[in-house]
Amino acid sequence: MPKMKKLFLFSISSMLVLLMITAFTLINNPDAMIGYWRTGDGKAIVQVYKQEDKYFGKIVWLAEPNDPETGKPKLDKKNEEEKLRARPILGMVNLREFKFIKKGVWEEGKIYDPKSGNDYSCEIKMADENTLEVRGYVGISMFGRTDTWKRQRMKNQ
Repeated sequence: MPKMKKLFLFSISSMLVLLMITAFTLINNPDAMIGYWRTGDGKAIVQVYKQEDKYFGKIVWLAEPNDPETGKPKLDKKNEEEKLRARPILGMVNLREFKFIKKGVWEEGKIYDPKSGNDYSCEIKMADENTLEVRGYVGISMFGRTDTWKRQRMKNQ
């Protein structure tokens, strides 16, 4: 086999091994989901952060941060708790109390959907270093909906 072909195969093999090690390390890392994530509809960015041994997320960007009728910041108008209806959606903590369970999986948390005003049980799976599968459900996970979030690089990172 010619030297160039061997060198090329060695280079490709090395890159594949490096990519696999990187992916394995990220998915095994409990902090891998810390960062900024664009929701599936592209209308919000959520910052995931760690507080003690649990993970939370807050809405840090909205495509439409202001109410078109009033021109003021959008409020959590659909919340079941009347006292919370005056809080702004921007800055709201909508992911709460997630625990790292196993490789690439965070569970036992809650997700709040300001569009519906509902709180759901939730599990998060990291499909790859730049993709989260966020599944909100009522009762058991089988009865729910999965939203795919993509990692975002923010200017201040």
